[in-house]
Amino acid sequence: MTLRLGDTAPDFEQDSTIGKIRFHEWIGDSWAVLFSHPADYTPVCTTELGLTAKLKSDFDKRNVKAIGLSVDSSEKHAGWIKDIEETQNCRVDFPIIADLDKKVATLYDMIHPNQSDTVTVRSLFIIDPKKKVRLIISYPLSTGRNFDEVLRVIDALQVTDKYTVATPGNWKNGDDVIIPLTIKDEEVIKQKFPKGYKAPRPYLRITPQPDK
Repeated sequence: MTLRLGDTAPDFEQDSTIGKIRFHEWIGDSWAVLFSHPADYTPVCTTELGLTAKLKSDFDKRNVKAIGLSVDSSEKHAGWIKDIEETQNCRVDFPIIADLDKKVATLYDMIHPNQSDTVTVRSLFIIDPKKKVRLIISYPLSTGRNFDEVLRVIDALQVTDKYTVATPGNWKNGDDVIIPLTIKDEEVIKQKFPKGYKAPRPYLRITPQPDK
């Protein structure tokens, strides 16, 4: 199955470190970050899950839930979590899906045969409260993810949803934003963007982030 941006994230029921999870029910009214790792007791994955655990407060203030996945068992996950907590100086308090039958990996196309026939690559999905897929990133087995970028994109998605804006390259929360070309009426622009805007070109209208 090929997932695309804007698709409804496939629902599933699967075992995890906190018991059976019904995915859409577990997300509830939150955003979610679903990410796969190739295997338990591996070095890059250990650092990634440690980073995710340390970002709990950052995820919480953005109304985001994190959930990991590999094709290992819940029992194996539980043993590995102890290693993560000891070596990464953190507390892993997000669930990890035990996808032994590869049901979820198949739904989300997490196994890329030219990387490995048996384990998941480093896939990551940002899913909004309406259960729509908003971001898809796949990293190779050898490369750890940039979780600062994950937070940056969540900020961008939440700001663009709330204010009907777009964000420029390398945008960070608090930077200027862009008025989309779909908004043409100057009166509407004045109402929505009372701080005004700069337009170095007619198609490039830059305005301060509305809530900053």
